[in-house]
Amino acid sequence: MRNKTKTRVCAIRGATTADDNVSDAIRDASAELYLEMLRRNPGIERIVSVVISTTGDLTAVYPAKAIREAGCSAPLFSCLEPPIEGALPSCIRILLTAETNGAVSHTYLKGAVCLRPDLTKGGD
Repeated sequence: MRNKTKTRVCAIRGATTADDNVSDAIRDASAELYLEMLRRNPGIERIVSVVISTTGDLTAVYPAKAIREAGCSAPLFSCLEPPIEGALPSCIRILLTAETNGAVSHTYLKGAVCLRPDLTKGGD
């Protein structure tokens, strides 16, 4: 059921950190980030695709599985972040491509707030 407002395709970014390299921590962080991205972007009418990347220290489970279980039916693609010295560890990033009729709000949670302090409000 589409809104009659004109939509545009946007890329919406988000990142978070997992508390540990265990399935539950990775699943919880992934689902929390995905759902928070949706909550902060109520104008989303359709998710076109989702790209998920993780740092090499997160190996216990695919974050895409948690995002699928959180209700995402769009195509998902997972990849590994390059191993860069000094990079934020235990990081999960999402690039959500969507049709939206509203403003875009990028989402950075937990330890990932330091990645884009210019896009976070009050250290959320």
